[in-house]
Amino acid sequence: MDFLDLLTSTSARALAFSTPLLWAALGEIYAERAGVVNLGVEGMMILGAVAGFIVGQTSGSPLLGLVLAAGVGGVAALVHAFIAVTLRANQYVSGLALTIFGLGLSGLLGREWVGQPLVNSMTFVTVPVLSEVPVLGPVLFTDQYLLTYAGLVAAALLWFVLHHTRLGMTLRTVGEAPVAADVAGINVMAVRYGAVAFGGVMAGIAGAYLSVAYRPSWGEGMTNGMGWIALAMAIFALWDPLRAVGAAFLFGAFFTLSFRLQNVFPPELLTLMPYVFTIVALTLVALGKGARSFGAPAALGQPYQRGER
Repeated sequence: MDFLDLLTSTSARALAFSTPLLWAALGEIYAERAGVVNLGVEGMMILGAVAGFIVGQTSGSPLLGLVLAAGVGGVAALVHAFIAVTLRANQYVSGLALTIFGLGLSGLLGREWVGQPLVNSMTFVTVPVLSEVPVLGPVLFTDQYLLTYAGLVAAALLWFVLHHTRLGMTLRTVGEAPVAADVAGINVMAVRYGAVAFGGVMAGIAGAYLSVAYRPSWGEGMTNGMGWIALAMAIFALWDPLRAVGAAFLFGAFFTLSFRLQNVFPPELLTLMPYVFTIVALTLVALGKGARSFGAPAALGQPYQRGER
């Protein structure tokens, strides 16, 4: 295999692997832009994965499984929103509890489905004509999933909404200066609830992608820490949806290369890198000054109660 073939095949597989990371990271970016950290991404993803598989298997429709997984992720996120926004509890503790709960519940619900292949899974899509374009065709337009294309489109749309619409300005104001937003008549709690729920929906879709498309089956812990990587990606992307595309592809490339270059480098080395980055990124977020130096929303992780100054 020459270098060009290695580059195109690796890029194509990296793009497919990065899809759930991108969906989950986009949702977390919006939640954090509103000032709420949700460390429960892993838990919401695994719940979406098991819900998507069970519904897809019993109904014969992977699309229905995807829709139900989005709903399950949204409901799980609302639990976090209630604890973190309404009760004003520690957001980090609440998110960790959600992840632990999600991993445990998914294992219980999916116990009877372990190892079963999905009868009707989502299939690859090849775009006519464009798939013949040198280099770009084999990477982007050959044997990819619709959710991969949808994720790229979603990133562009979410970037536009965030930076060029009134809704985006409202979201950013709530995350940067909730007091000012409150004075301006914005319902801070409603915005934060909506952003967190949206993040849950995106995480649910990300998890379902794994069980109904990428690896159409169910296995305990099949998210394998991807929710934590998505959290780190939100930071590496500087809370920007378009930058998240590049961050997701980078993480996907590390994973893919760990298999393709195992005769050159120890595969554990490249596989370990995303998790090392995750630890570093989460450490920076935990340190207020470090987070602000990276451009984090000023009120990130801080509970808000109307009337406070």
